[in-house]
Amino acid sequence: MTSWLEANRANWNDRVAVHLNSDFYGVERWLNSDDGPDAGEAALLGDVTNRRLVHLQCHFGMDTLRWARAGAIVTGVDFSDAAIAAAGRLAARAGLTSRSRFVLCNLDDAPAALAERFDVVYVSLGSLCWLARIADWADVVAALLGPDGTLLVHDVHPLAFSLDDDGATFTYPYFEESEPVVVESASSYTDGGALAHSVNYEWNHSLGEIVTALAERSLMVTHLAEHPWTRYQAFEGLVEGPSGIFRASEGAPQLPLSFTLTARWA
Repeated sequence: MTSWLEANRANWNDRVAVHLNSDFYGVERWLNSDDGPDAGEAALLGDVTNRRLVHLQCHFGMDTLRWARAGAIVTGVDFSDAAIAAAGRLAARAGLTSRSRFVLCNLDDAPAALAERFDVVYVSLGSLCWLARIADWADVVAALLGPDGTLLVHDVHPLAFSLDDDGATFTYPYFEESEPVVVESASSYTDGGALAHSVNYEWNHSLGEIVTALAERSLMVTHLAEHPWTRYQAFEGLVEGPSGIFRASEGAPQLPLSFTLTARWA
């Protein structure tokens, strides 16, 4: 595990500077706005005022801090030291240090590092593919979620993950496999510079595997929606709409590109 984990950490450390300076994330625009969380995600959680929210794999924290702007008390967790350092600086610039903290640790170590339970466990777009075993992820969720808490996942649809860059050819596994998909790319999913550490390791997890892993830990899915859109240019033929979402062009088959899921204790 050490080799792939360290390779992915180096890759994500490289991405931090690229993403901070990208138009895709638009950090300066966000700082000069009052933008909170994604409207669809916010509708699934309702009022988060003073609710304790933990964001797993939070990257440099902007999506975490969106929830702080909505009134939540947020904790972000990530394995990238560059990302956690950047998140702390961003919180200070946004005036949100009193409502946020950022913790450097591997995902599996988060329950011990945080030593508390939360009202919301939040997983954002592009997270689950970096995890080798969905069962281990579900263990972390179960250890962190409070008795009346809600899990919210908004991620890439596993069917989309299995497609090649053309969005039409099935190239990668749909179901979880022990061996990772090895990706070599000097670019990220955003605009911006090149990555010095270009190799990363990814895994897919089917919707059934995700739901079953939660059910086996007594977590009941209360919402599951598959969406024909996503928030980035996942494939060559996707068209960006006025609200900043990407989907297949009109008349083309509409495939699931992302999904949202909520779960609570059964």
